[in-house]
Amino acid sequence: MAVDHYENFPVASLLLPARLRGAVRAIYRFARSADDLADEGDAAPAERLAALAAYRAELHAIGLEPAAGRPAPDPALAPVFAPLAQAIARHQLPIAPFYDLLSAFEQDVSVTRYETHDDLLDYCSRSANPVGRLMLHLYGAARPENLRLADAICTGLQLANFWQDVRLDWHKGRVYLPQQDLRRHGLGDDDIARQAVTPAWTAMMREQTARARALLRSGAPLARSLPGRIGLELRLVVQGGLRILERIDACAGDVFLNRPVLRARDWAIMLWRAK
Repeated sequence: MAVDHYENFPVASLLLPARLRGAVRAIYRFARSADDLADEGDAAPAERLAALAAYRAELHAIGLEPAAGRPAPDPALAPVFAPLAQAIARHQLPIAPFYDLLSAFEQDVSVTRYETHDDLLDYCSRSANPVGRLMLHLYGAARPENLRLADAICTGLQLANFWQDVRLDWHKGRVYLPQQDLRRHGLGDDDIARQAVTPAWTAMMREQTARARALLRSGAPLARSLPGRIGLELRLVVQGGLRILERIDACAGDVFLNRPVLRARDWAIMLWRAK
């Protein structure tokens, strides 16, 4: 699908069955546009939260039975919520993961630092894991063990994204690197501002990539248990995350001047590894 943002990982690719692509687009459009409300432009925090509250109201309306006096939809939000409502109804998707995503985006407006790794994992459980859970529901494979494995993959991907985007997030006023880890290595905001790639920075980044890699590998068996093109799609997604982490380690954690971007050679390696 055409998107307005650079994406390292495939979104509604041709590997997905045609019957699922519309639903994946609807989920992506909801998540991407809501994330942009929290992140993009120069709106004040109160304006961002008000816009996200409007999303929450539309989501609530989708969950209401018609007899319950469902409010009229906001025409301005119809491009996002009309296809989303159709996808939820057609595929009987749970609505809780969408609320979890909004909770994470609302948190982005007010929280710019994370003290511990566990604090960051809590955020990922709402900013990333709901997408994997929704995908499993689309596949008809939302069994408890599969959900656990999907959570590991999604959190690992989210962490890989954070580590490649340290510089970009810094310019948005955010630091996702756990403050506790930075201090343990004698680092702080000044080191990010100076883009200082010291031995301490490299060691700290290797610690972060190792955590993300462990999560991706722990969830990887899920891709082998899903059939056909769906399984291949997920294997490529996992390999994309692992390749990003590999590229970060190869440049000693210098994501300031060497932000990893997946190119043709990387995709060839990923395809070979995904077999």
